[in-house]
Amino acid sequence: MSSNAPRRLVRDLRFFLTVPHACSYLPDQEATTLFLDPQESPIPGVYDSLSLLGFRRSGRHLYRPHCEGCNACRSVRVPVERFAPNRTQRRISRRNEDITTRITPAYFDARHYALYADYIKHRHADGDMYPPSHEQYRTFLTLDEPYAQLMELYLGDRLIGVAAFDELEHGLSAIYTFFSVDESLDKRSLGTLAILRLIELTHDKGLPHLYLGYWIEACRKMRYKQNFTPLEVLDGRQWRELIR
Repeated sequence: MSSNAPRRLVRDLRFFLTVPHACSYLPDQEATTLFLDPQESPIPGVYDSLSLLGFRRSGRHLYRPHCEGCNACRSVRVPVERFAPNRTQRRISRRNEDITTRITPAYFDARHYALYADYIKHRHADGDMYPPSHEQYRTFLTLDEPYAQLMELYLGDRLIGVAAFDELEHGLSAIYTFFSVDESLDKRSLGTLAILRLIELTHDKGLPHLYLGYWIEACRKMRYKQNFTPLEVLDGRQWRELIR
Protein backbone atom coordinates (compact mmCIF):
# COMPACT_ATOMS: atom_id res chain seq x y z
CA MET A 1 0.00 0.00 0.00
CA SER A 2 1.43 3.43 -0.91
CA SER A 3 2.10 6.05 1.76
CA ASN A 4 -0.78 8.12 0.36
CA ALA A 5 -3.32 5.32 0.73
CA PRO A 6 -4.09 5.87 4.45
CA ARG A 7 -4.70 9.58 3.75
CA ARG A 8 -7.16 8.76 0.96
CA LEU A 9 -8.90 6.25 3.21
CA VAL A 10 -9.13 8.76 6.06
CA ARG A 11 -10.88 11.21 3.74
CA ASP A 12 -13.39 8.45 2.90
CA LEU A 13 -14.27 7.76 6.56
CA ARG A 14 -17.41 9.09 8.21
CA PHE A 15 -17.30 11.26 11.33
CA PHE A 16 -19.96 12.55 13.70
CA LEU A 17 -20.15 15.48 16.10
CA THR A 18 -21.64 15.16 19.56
CA VAL A 19 -24.09 17.72 20.84
CA PRO A 20 -22.45 20.39 23.05
CA HIS A 21 -21.87 19.16 26.59
CA ALA A 22 -20.16 20.42 29.74
CA CYS A 23 -16.37 20.53 29.38
CA SER A 24 -14.60 18.10 31.71
CA TYR A 25 -11.55 20.35 32.08
CA LEU A 26 -12.52 24.02 31.95
CA PRO A 27 -15.31 25.44 34.12
CA ASP A 28 -18.26 27.13 32.46
CA GLN A 29 -17.20 25.86 29.04
CA GLU A 30 -19.08 23.67 26.57
CA ALA A 31 -17.32 21.00 24.54
CA THR A 32 -18.06 19.22 21.27
CA THR A 33 -16.34 16.00 20.23
CA LEU A 34 -15.64 14.65 16.75
CA PHE A 35 -15.96 10.84 16.60
CA LEU A 36 -15.09 8.34 13.93
CA ASP A 37 -18.31 6.55 12.95
CA PRO A 38 -18.52 3.56 15.37
CA GLN A 39 -19.67 1.42 12.44
CA GLU A 40 -16.40 2.00 10.62
CA SER A 41 -13.70 -0.65 10.86
CA PRO A 42 -10.40 1.18 10.35
CA ILE A 43 -7.88 -0.84 8.38
CA PRO A 44 -4.24 -0.87 9.50
CA GLY A 45 -2.76 2.58 9.02
CA VAL A 46 -5.97 4.55 9.55
CA TYR A 47 -5.66 4.70 13.37
CA ASP A 48 -2.01 5.71 12.91
CA SER A 49 -2.97 8.45 10.44
CA LEU A 50 -5.75 9.77 12.67
CA SER A 51 -3.44 9.89 15.69
CA LEU A 52 -1.11 12.16 13.73
CA LEU A 53 -4.13 14.47 13.34
CA GLY A 54 -4.76 14.56 17.08
CA PHE A 55 -7.25 11.71 17.49
CA ARG A 56 -7.28 9.61 20.65
CA ARG A 57 -8.83 6.27 21.52
CA SER A 58 -11.35 5.54 24.27
CA GLY A 59 -12.49 1.95 24.15
CA ARG A 60 -13.45 1.30 20.52
CA HIS A 61 -13.95 4.97 19.73
CA LEU A 62 -11.51 7.34 18.04
CA TYR A 63 -12.17 11.00 18.83
CA ARG A 64 -10.77 14.49 19.14
CA PRO A 65 -12.13 17.79 20.52
CA HIS A 66 -13.92 19.97 17.98
CA CYS A 67 -15.12 22.95 20.01
CA GLU A 68 -16.31 26.12 18.31
CA GLY A 69 -14.26 29.12 19.38
CA CYS A 70 -11.90 27.12 21.61
CA ASN A 71 -8.65 25.30 20.88
CA ALA A 72 -7.43 24.87 24.46
CA CYS A 73 -7.02 21.08 24.06
CA ARG A 74 -3.69 20.54 22.32
CA SER A 75 -2.26 17.14 21.37
CA VAL A 76 1.24 16.61 22.76
CA ARG A 77 3.96 14.02 22.33
CA VAL A 78 7.49 13.40 23.61
CA PRO A 79 10.27 12.83 21.04
CA VAL A 80 11.95 10.09 23.06
CA GLU A 81 15.42 10.34 21.50
CA ARG A 82 15.68 13.93 22.69
CA PHE A 83 13.92 13.48 26.03
CA ALA A 84 16.04 14.68 28.94
CA PRO A 85 14.70 13.81 32.42
CA ASN A 86 14.92 16.68 34.88
CA ARG A 87 16.35 16.39 38.37
CA THR A 88 13.02 15.41 39.92
CA GLN A 89 12.38 12.73 37.29
CA ARG A 90 15.87 11.27 37.76
CA ARG A 91 15.24 11.12 41.50
CA ILE A 92 11.89 9.36 40.92
CA SER A 93 13.58 6.79 38.68
CA ARG A 94 16.26 6.05 41.29
CA ARG A 95 13.68 5.86 44.07
CA ASN A 96 11.72 3.23 42.13
CA GLU A 97 14.48 0.93 40.90
CA ASP A 98 12.80 -1.85 42.89
CA ILE A 99 9.59 -1.59 40.82
CA THR A 100 9.33 -4.01 37.91
CA THR A 101 7.03 -3.90 34.89
CA ARG A 102 5.19 -6.47 32.82
CA ILE A 103 3.39 -5.95 29.48
CA THR A 104 0.05 -7.72 28.94
CA PRO A 105 -2.84 -7.54 26.45
CA ALA A 106 -5.65 -5.13 27.37
CA TYR A 107 -7.92 -7.84 28.73
CA PHE A 108 -10.15 -7.55 31.80
CA ASP A 109 -8.45 -8.54 35.03
CA ALA A 110 -10.22 -8.36 38.39
CA ARG A 111 -7.01 -7.14 40.07
CA HIS A 112 -6.76 -4.27 37.59
CA TYR A 113 -10.38 -3.29 38.12
CA ALA A 114 -10.06 -3.29 41.92
CA LEU A 115 -7.05 -0.97 41.66
CA TYR A 116 -8.89 1.24 39.14
CA ALA A 117 -12.08 1.48 41.23
CA ASP A 118 -10.13 2.44 44.35
CA TYR A 119 -8.15 5.03 42.38
CA ILE A 120 -11.26 6.68 40.91
CA LYS A 121 -13.03 6.75 44.28
CA HIS A 122 -10.11 8.39 46.06
CA ARG A 123 -8.58 10.61 43.35
CA HIS A 124 -11.41 11.48 40.95
CA ALA A 125 -14.66 11.39 42.92
CA ASP A 126 -15.40 14.86 41.53
CA GLY A 127 -15.02 13.79 37.90
CA ASP A 128 -17.25 12.29 35.23
CA MET A 129 -15.67 8.83 35.69
CA TYR A 130 -17.19 8.52 39.16
CA PRO A 131 -18.67 6.21 40.27
CA PRO A 132 -16.62 3.42 38.68
CA SER A 133 -18.26 0.24 37.42
CA HIS A 134 -17.21 -2.97 35.71
CA GLU A 135 -18.99 -1.94 32.52
CA GLN A 136 -17.39 1.50 32.50
CA TYR A 137 -13.94 -0.02 32.99
CA ARG A 138 -14.42 -2.66 30.29
CA THR A 139 -15.73 -0.09 27.81
CA PHE A 140 -12.90 2.33 28.50
CA LEU A 141 -9.75 0.24 28.95
CA THR A 142 -10.23 -3.29 27.62
CA LEU A 143 -9.88 -4.07 23.94
CA ASP A 144 -9.10 -7.27 22.05
CA GLU A 145 -6.72 -5.70 19.53
CA PRO A 146 -2.99 -6.43 19.19
CA TYR A 147 -2.07 -2.75 19.53
CA ALA A 148 -3.91 -2.32 22.86
CA GLN A 149 -1.67 -3.22 25.78
CA LEU A 150 -1.20 -2.71 29.51
CA MET A 151 1.95 -2.05 31.50
CA GLU A 152 1.68 -3.50 34.99
CA LEU A 153 3.85 -2.06 37.79
CA TYR A 154 4.88 -4.39 40.61
CA LEU A 155 6.54 -3.85 43.98
CA GLY A 156 7.70 -7.38 44.69
CA ASP A 157 4.62 -9.50 43.98
CA ARG A 158 2.22 -6.64 44.66
CA LEU A 159 0.46 -4.95 41.73
CA ILE A 160 0.61 -1.20 42.41
CA GLY A 161 -0.15 0.40 39.05
CA VAL A 162 -1.37 -0.10 35.49
CA ALA A 163 -0.72 2.07 32.42
CA ALA A 164 -2.89 1.43 29.35
CA PHE A 165 -1.26 2.27 26.03
CA ASP A 166 -1.48 1.59 22.30
CA GLU A 167 1.41 0.64 20.04
CA LEU A 168 1.23 2.60 16.78
CA GLU A 169 3.55 2.67 13.77
CA HIS A 170 5.15 5.92 14.90
CA GLY A 171 5.04 5.66 18.67
CA LEU A 172 3.24 4.55 21.79
CA SER A 173 0.07 6.34 22.83
CA ALA A 174 -0.57 6.60 26.58
CA ILE A 175 -4.29 6.03 27.19
CA TYR A 176 -4.74 6.09 30.99
CA THR A 177 -2.78 5.32 34.14
CA PHE A 178 -4.11 4.34 37.55
CA PHE A 179 -2.27 3.23 40.66
CA SER A 180 -2.50 2.39 44.34
CA VAL A 181 -3.72 5.14 46.64
CA ASP A 182 -1.84 3.62 49.59
CA GLU A 183 -0.26 6.62 51.36
CA SER A 184 2.95 4.65 51.92
CA LEU A 185 3.48 4.84 48.13
CA ASP A 186 2.83 8.58 47.73
CA LYS A 187 6.51 9.53 47.66
CA ARG A 188 7.10 7.17 44.75
CA SER A 189 5.18 9.47 42.32
CA LEU A 190 3.74 6.50 40.45
CA GLY A 191 2.03 8.60 37.78
CA THR A 192 5.32 10.20 36.74
CA LEU A 193 7.10 6.86 37.00
CA ALA A 194 4.59 5.25 34.61
CA ILE A 195 5.31 7.89 31.96
CA LEU A 196 9.06 7.50 32.42
CA ARG A 197 8.73 3.74 31.97
CA LEU A 198 6.59 4.25 28.84
CA ILE A 199 9.26 6.59 27.44
CA GLU A 200 11.85 3.85 28.07
CA LEU A 201 9.62 1.26 26.39
CA THR A 202 9.06 3.53 23.38
CA HIS A 203 12.83 3.96 23.05
CA ASP A 204 13.46 0.21 23.43
CA LYS A 205 10.97 -0.50 20.64
CA GLY A 206 12.78 1.93 18.34
CA LEU A 207 9.72 4.17 18.04
CA PRO A 208 10.11 7.95 17.85
CA HIS A 209 7.30 9.33 20.02
CA LEU A 210 5.26 8.82 23.15
CA TYR A 211 1.86 10.48 22.76
CA LEU A 212 0.49 11.95 25.99
CA GLY A 213 -2.96 12.92 24.78
CA TYR A 214 -4.33 16.42 25.28
CA TRP A 215 -2.69 19.21 27.24
CA ILE A 216 -4.62 22.25 28.44
CA GLU A 217 -2.37 24.96 29.82
CA ALA A 218 -5.10 26.37 32.06
CA CYS A 219 -6.02 22.97 33.54
CA ARG A 220 -4.11 22.18 36.74
CA LYS A 221 -4.59 18.41 36.36
CA MET A 222 -2.81 18.45 32.99
CA ARG A 223 0.18 20.57 33.90
CA TYR A 224 2.33 17.53 34.68
CA LYS A 225 2.64 16.85 30.94
CA GLN A 226 4.71 19.98 30.37
CA ASN A 227 7.38 18.56 32.68
CA PHE A 228 8.40 16.02 30.02
CA THR A 229 10.69 17.95 27.71
CA PRO A 230 11.12 18.56 24.93
CA LEU A 231 7.40 18.41 24.26
CA GLU A 232 5.88 18.68 20.79
CA VAL A 233 2.43 20.20 20.22
CA LEU A 234 0.12 19.68 17.26
CA ASP A 235 -0.35 23.11 15.70
CA GLY A 236 -2.98 22.73 13.01
CA ARG A 237 -1.51 19.75 11.12
CA GLN A 238 2.11 20.38 12.05
CA TRP A 239 3.93 19.12 15.14
CA ARG A 240 6.11 21.83 16.68
CA GLU A 241 8.23 21.97 19.80
CA LEU A 242 6.47 23.71 22.68
CA ILE A 243 8.31 26.91 23.58
CA ARG A 244 7.58 28.27 27.04
